[in-house]
Amino acid sequence: MKIELEDENDLDHYIICHKCHTVQEEIAISDGSKALCSMCKMPLYRYDTRLVEHGLALSITGLIFIVLANLFPLIKIEILGTESYITIISMISSLIGSGYYLVALFLLYLIVIFPVMIFSLYILLFALLKLKRAEELAKNILILLAQIEPWQMSDIFLVSILVSIVKLFGMATIHIGISFWTLFVFVLIDIYMTRSIHLGELWVLKKEIYSKKAEKLKNDTPISNTKKGVSS
Repeated sequence: MKIELEDENDLDHYIICHKCHTVQEEIAISDGSKALCSMCKMPLYRYDTRLVEHGLALSITGLIFIVLANLFPLIKIEILGTESYITIISMISSLIGSGYYLVALFLLYLIVIFPVMIFSLYILLFALLKLKRAEELAKNILILLAQIEPWQMSDIFLVSILVSIVKLFGMATIHIGISFWTLFVFVLIDIYMTRSIHLGELWVLKKEIYSKKAEKLKNDTPISNTKKGVSS
């Protein structure tokens, strides 16, 4: 089916199914419901205002845990009475000291900067949606999240730590640090948010919230009745 568009803004009224990749026209749905694909019946998007409070709480919690993960030791290694504490920052410093500047830069961005940035943006986004303010800023945040979210690799980093711990078990005594568990909880929160709150649903939620706000403002605007003077 051929779809004719007058301008780029008309693209906001269509959505592509993630399973069958057919183009569907967005329709208004009630709060707490979801729209299904007309071809494969897979959920396309949902409209649930509870996502705002739910997402805000998860974002604040995730940001706290990722900050804690960067402050405390990940693991403590004991070899022949010699103890060594490993933190994320010390790993980056060691890479820089060994001359692996590019690897250290990638680790800094993928493990530290991007996770903190993503969850900070989520907090700002959900706060704007809750307050129903700065629609253009909320739109730009969603665009930025779509660009940088794939570069967040804390889960891969956690798996690599687990592999390293398994390999070191026979050579040294390993003690799990506080940061390991905070990183583990952060990864669980990140995976849950990725699976349960899609950016497409946040786009729909944004449009519904601000459109209803605009409609309410329009209805609340008083209509002034002016009387025309009659000349005699």
